[in-house]
Amino acid sequence: MGITTVATPTMPTTDTLRLLAWLSPAFPVGAYAYSHGLEWAVEAGDVSDAASLEAWLADALERGAGRNDMILAGIAHRAAAAGDGGALAAANDLALALAPSRELHLETSQQGRSFLDAAAAAWPHPALQAVCTALPGLVAYPVAVGAAAGAHGLDRDVTVASYGLAFVQNLVSAALRVAPIGQSAGTRIVAALSPRVAVLAESVREAGLDDLGTATLRLDLGSFRHETQYSRLFRS
Repeated sequence: MGITTVATPTMPTTDTLRLLAWLSPAFPVGAYAYSHGLEWAVEAGDVSDAASLEAWLADALERGAGRNDMILAGIAHRAAAAGDGGALAAANDLALALAPSRELHLETSQQGRSFLDAAAAAWPHPALQAVCTALPGLVAYPVAVGAAAGAHGLDRDVTVASYGLAFVQNLVSAALRVAPIGQSAGTRIVAALSPRVAVLAESVREAGLDDLGTATLRLDLGSFRHETQYSRLFRS
């Protein structure tokens, strides 16, 4: 008679719970106010159903800001973990400069500053205070998340992958408000893109500033046109 073994459940670590809290929609960064150009894409007809939304999101993730942000989060994590304020500030300056429009610059800088201030207030740490000292002004959102995680000693690979998934989830949430997409379809899209987030996170593990770059010209142009839309729900 064979012996049946029962796996002991693994309890989530404090680090995991902290990261989940930081990337939760409830964390006070104001993510609900931004659509990353998706609102214009819906009005222009680029996104009209679940299939076109998934394709648009995949491009934004793998060829646009999603990939760049994951690289920047990883770079910021390394800099903060090493206590290299100069490298952190340089990555942040480049991240802000890469925002292709005023609205997308506002999107990343407002969320980044809000995130860093909220994390430092609720999870104080000497290394995180050093991050705040190195980044006293505008902060790009991925730099803020990566730096805070590095300061707290959270796993870099998990942080980068989690950030990528949160990027997708936030845009699906925006789509539920402006596109003819239901919650079930939105959930299926998140599930379909999750493996691609994991592959992307692995591919950018050793990426540096020279690896940054996007190829989502229509999304970028749409972010310029968003401000002239007759009716808008989002700030980008």
